[in-house]
Amino acid sequence: MSFNLISAAEAASFIKHGYNIGLSGFTPAGTAKAVTAELAKIAEAEHAKGNPFQVSIFTGASTGDSCDGVLARAKAIRYRAPYTTNSDFRKAVNNGEIAYNDIHLSQMAQELRYGFMGKVNVAVIEACELTPDGKIYLTAAGGISPTICNLADHIIVELNSAHSKRMMGMHDVYELANPPYRREIPIYKASDRIGLPYIQVDPKKIIGVVETNWPDEARGFADSDPLTDKIGQNVADFLANDMKRGIIPSTFLPLQSGVGNIANAVLGALGRDKTIPAFEMYTEVIQNSVIGLIREGRIKFGSACSLTVTNDCLDGIYEDMDFFKDKLVLRPSEISNNPEVARRLGIISINTAIEVDLYGNVNSTHISGTKMMNGIGGSGDFTRNAYISIFTCPSVAKEGKISAIVPMVSHQDHSEHSVNIVITEQGVADLRGKSPKERAEAIIENCAHPDYRPILREYLNLAGHKNQTPHALQAALGMHVELAKSGDMKNVNWAEYSK
Repeated sequence: MSFNLISAAEAASFIKHGYNIGLSGFTPAGTAKAVTAELAKIAEAEHAKGNPFQVSIFTGASTGDSCDGVLARAKAIRYRAPYTTNSDFRKAVNNGEIAYNDIHLSQMAQELRYGFMGKVNVAVIEACELTPDGKIYLTAAGGISPTICNLADHIIVELNSAHSKRMMGMHDVYELANPPYRREIPIYKASDRIGLPYIQVDPKKIIGVVETNWPDEARGFADSDPLTDKIGQNVADFLANDMKRGIIPSTFLPLQSGVGNIANAVLGALGRDKTIPAFEMYTEVIQNSVIGLIREGRIKFGSACSLTVTNDCLDGIYEDMDFFKDKLVLRPSEISNNPEVARRLGIISINTAIEVDLYGNVNSTHISGTKMMNGIGGSGDFTRNAYISIFTCPSVAKEGKISAIVPMVSHQDHSEHSVNIVITEQGVADLRGKSPKERAEAIIENCAHPDYRPILREYLNLAGHKNQTPHALQAALGMHVELAKSGDMKNVNWAEYSK
């Protein structure tokens, strides 16, 4: 079967006001770009005529500016799920302009299949190759592409020559059955493959193919600095010590790591510590640092949902695909982030917190409890099911005016029941086997900034010692209240709350 070659503008014209559209990709990697950019122009033109035009968007995770950015600025998004990182989109969400649903990434595909969010009218999928019988070979990410292709009434394929056809074979496409017919996922080591290297669709569903040459809108991360290097070293030292104690097997365990400069610093420190053997990654995103460690032999295998790397790094992978083809695999997000697999493999999860409270509860999504930052991403998928769950963050922010260690988190994403270890540049709080009061002491002593330790201990004195989890509820968010009032948490006056 031959497909209609159409322009991005023609493809966007198939998408109508009120449609639900599904997009390929996971982070800006592998995300459709050309059609959404044209869709924003349609929205602006309709709005100029006084007509409504908004769509709902289902994605694997964040996208690039050519999707979340342009559509948010065009006020073209009614509803969006799940994770995002675009600043203009974030502003629109926090201004109440977009109905944003922050979903665990492993659950996005299945919630679509269950019908929780309505039908999928159109799927827009980026591919490096498309065959006449409907085999779609994805580019740099798996995301929710198999599910939205199966559910969509129509499919538009962006055939992107910026991605090498050497990507064919990198993916392991596997979709879960719905309950009560779901079987176990037969992944027993990070390198296991259980599916197909392509998505098979009915060719009749493909209403057009848009030829593009549009590199991923890759975002670089800040270079490591003394603070992130110290956090990374603290993580590496902790894991090396746990291995020496026999808590972690001598062969080590697969790692999951979040995105950003702290994650890169952690991986760099682990790569340098030769007491830790070469290890595997079973994670959601692979960054430049992972590729470097694979080349050095410090990482044996990387299983992920996306190659969230810079374009020069991605080009290097394509050029060396003979080297990487048996060292990398890309999976759909409901497999890369699946709790069953995470628990079976014994993954060590390492994610970033915005704030941590005295008992180990973690806020990873909301600033001061109300303003969305990016979203929970996959951190919950791994944290609850990890062999060891670790959260990292600097102890302070905004030149010391904000403490990341607070009496009570202003928004809770991960409860104390799921968090094992908290690490800042100050040190390591091992919460395993500790009561709430013991956890509070470990966190203050080892993770809080010295400027805030007396303040946090004052709060505990105010809370008293009689209850199992001491709190002075009238004061629990006092540091956040003070931040809103004076701009500096250190100015909190607990005496105001003891009257």
